[in-house]
Amino acid sequence: MKRIGVVGAGAWGTALALTARRAGRDVVLWAREASVVESVNAAHLNPEFLPGVTLDPAIRATGDFADVADADAVLLVPPAQHLRVSCRALAPYWRAGTPAVICAKGIELATCATMAEAVAAELPGAVIAVLSGPTFAIEVARGLPTAITLACADPALGRKLVEALGTASFRPYLSDDLAGAQMGGAVKNVLAIACGIVEGRGLGDNARAALITRGLAELTRLAVAKGGRPETLMGLSGLGDLILTASSTQSRNYSLGFALGQGRSLAAILAERHSVTEGVHTAGAVMDLAGRLGVEMPICAGVDAVINRGVGLDEAIARLLSRPFRAEGI
Repeated sequence: MKRIGVVGAGAWGTALALTARRAGRDVVLWAREASVVESVNAAHLNPEFLPGVTLDPAIRATGDFADVADADAVLLVPPAQHLRVSCRALAPYWRAGTPAVICAKGIELATCATMAEAVAAELPGAVIAVLSGPTFAIEVARGLPTAITLACADPALGRKLVEALGTASFRPYLSDDLAGAQMGGAVKNVLAIACGIVEGRGLGDNARAALITRGLAELTRLAVAKGGRPETLMGLSGLGDLILTASSTQSRNYSLGFALGQGRSLAAILAERHSVTEGVHTAGAVMDLAGRLGVEMPICAGVDAVINRGVGLDEAIARLLSRPFRAEGI
């Protein structure tokens, strides 16, 4: 694990490149934009996606998929809806047995595939792992303490990846539950939009706490239906990620929900944004997947109704508050 490739030079990909370098690895960072490649290599900066952070001069950027695939492990960090296309471009250069560490969070809108399912289809020779948990890129980039789940079915490989990426301030916790880790990372983005709406609408802290708790129950139901374990969702890639993303304006999903709650239109909010807000795309995919699996997810359904189906906020909120009373449980 001497050489780490990172595909995707957004904020999270750049932060992970810094982390791998701090762990003593040789790092190659693939960027789609030629301007980012030039800036990282010449100025050791990525002002377009991670402003205010100076990069280690040893991090080398490239626009060549063959270059980034020539590594002992590759971190896949494109937006979730673009992960499959990136893997298809990597496929001609991929060496069988190379670990593919999925760092994107979402469910594929067109197919309802998880990120691991999309990667397996395009890179059949890859050994798949998942890195997911409560992480704001800027804090990781600055070396602030962070704990995260690294899920891998092969425990020996999982330990090697933990050793390759772990530092005193970036602490991966090993799991073998890829399904649970992926569902937590995907669904929490949708729930964070809902929490932002609650705050922007002035519905109170009681409502937000209730929403986080009941949201955790419904994301656990979906994870279990996909083969995950409930205890995984009580950990970093489930509850931890949900608490972070659903309670801070640093979260793109929470801040989008907050703006919606204040009455702004989705189109106007997205027009101002340079980075992807994953929950907007994932809401529809989550509901399609839940429908296929027969899983009830009323909070996610409310977000999907507002974002994709033209339902007003007041009507969506009224639908949730008029649901029948029931026993607590997942």
